[in-house]
Amino acid sequence: MQDKGYAHITTRDLVAESGTNLASIGYHFGSKAGLLNEALGAMFEEWSERLTQVALADPDASPIARAHLTWATVLTHLTDHRALLLSFVEALAQAERDPALREQLAALQHRTRVRIAEIVATSYGDDVTSADPRCLAVASFVLAVCDGFALQWMLAPSRTPKAEDLLAGLAEMIERSKD
Repeated sequence: MQDKGYAHITTRDLVAESGTNLASIGYHFGSKAGLLNEALGAMFEEWSERLTQVALADPDASPIARAHLTWATVLTHLTDHRALLLSFVEALAQAERDPALREQLAALQHRTRVRIAEIVATSYGDDVTSADPRCLAVASFVLAVCDGFALQWMLAPSRTPKAEDLLAGLAEMIERSKD
């Protein structure tokens, strides 16, 4: 998937790369798309877990500091994940016509949002859970920023905002909203 992307990889490519046979793809995953969807999901789960470790590295960090560190990490490693991002964008385009893929990507996004909400909840204290609407809203915002950065970077890396610029802009907006 790294070289040809989600949209152009063939079943024969998958068989050649994995050393398996055509029948095993159908037996275990139902189709080429099923295999690709599983692989894409697994890669994003792995990436999300690495970002979680970054966000939780300092247990005393403020929520804003955690978000800033996460955004900085995403921006730093986008080059390493370009093929994955491109495959994800290609899969999103296919999801409009493939209800199973759409549901799978929606479930992946939901799991990611809940995981981020769990991190956010740790900042509020013991009486707040990841199901708290505030935690889910912040998680949605963080996810949207990360996804937005990735899309902006794919189109124009040099024009993508730096994490520090986003943080400064948010701080200014928050400060002005107090007036």
